[in-house]
Order: sequence, then C-alpha cells, then structure tokens
Amino acid sequence: MRKFVGDTLLVATHNEGKLEEISALLAPFGVSVIGAAAKNLAEPEETEDSFVGNARIKAHAAARATGLPALSDDSGLEIDALDGAPGVYTADWAQTPNGRDFFMAMTKAHDKLVESGTARPWTARFCCTLVLAWPDGHDEVFPGTIDGQITWPMRGDQGHGYDPIFTPDGHEVTFAEMDRWEKNKLSHRANAFAKLVKGCFD
Repeated sequence: MRKFVGDTLLVATHNEGKLEEISALLAPFGVSVIGAAAKNLAEPEETEDSFVGNARIKAHAAARATGLPALSDDSGLEIDALDGAPGVYTADWAQTPNGRDFFMAMTKAHDKLVESGTARPWTARFCCTLVLAWPDGHDEVFPGTIDGQITWPMRGDQGHGYDPIFTPDGHEVTFAEMDRWEKNKLSHRANAFAKLVKGCFD
C-alpha cells in the first residue's frame, strides 16, 4: 500500500459540498485539498460499467493533467430487486435536458420496484469507490458500502440524490431525515474514507 507523502491533494470533483467534506476529513493530516475547478479541469467521460472503473478514469485523468496525486470517487445506489440498478447509472436516471431531477429518478426506482412484483422490504445499498492515483500511474482502491432498504413514500429534506428513499439498516429514519454530519459518519463514503485514511494517511 503506497502512502501519501505530499502536502497537496487534488480531488477530481466540481462538487463543492464533496470538496468541503473531504477537506474536513483530511485536515488532521496537514493535507491541502483543491478541487478540479481550481485547475480548470474538464470532467472526463465515464465509459466504464463499474464504480471502480469510472473512479479510475477520473482520478488518473486529473493526476496526469496536473502532476498531483488525485482522489476521485464514483458512487451510486444498488437495488437488489432491480438486479443492482441503477448502479453506475444512478445519476443518469436523474438526467433531464434541464439538469438532474432526483424526484423523477426516485419515482422511477419506485415504479420499477412495483412493476417487478417484489415484496417489501426492498433491500438496497449505497456504494462508493475511492481511487487515489499518482501521476506515475499507480493507484490504490477503497470500496465502501452501507446496506439498507428503499422506503416509500419519500421522507426528509436533508441530504441529496436518492437520500429521501433510503433507510440504512439499524435506523428508523431515511438519510434525508438525518443531520448531515450524522449521515456522513456512517455513510458509504465514510466507510470508504476510513479505509483510505488507514491505508494511505495513517
């Protein structure tokens, strides 16, 4: 396992919320975090059919373009009764000509579950794969998951994406009903980050 030894990490995202979250997680290690926008990086096309494949595309493209170690993640929701869909197409299900509509995407997931005839509970998991890539082509991979079930109707106005229909195992509330920091402590991304920190920063 290669350790991170620099003082600046590029995070291959244009999402300011994600950047803020990662900065806070890595602050104890004295690492300065910058986002893709600060380097005017375009988002590469995600052409793989797996979370690790798409995360690798983004991390390696950013590392090559900047000469800095780059961290990327790819994440999504897998619903068992839909054979793991939407999976890597989680964001695509929300895509419209006017941007992303997650209300539409959640409704689509529910409608497909009803069509499938599968009885509740509708088991599912959020997945996150982190890839830390270096300019020489080396990378380290850290997958994280959290299991739960699909809840209907939607509940809560916190969080983002499919959070209003996902209730994690051991909890009575959806991700969208949780305090943001509470969710961040147990999420799929937190699970992957714990492995990243242990592997490359501790």
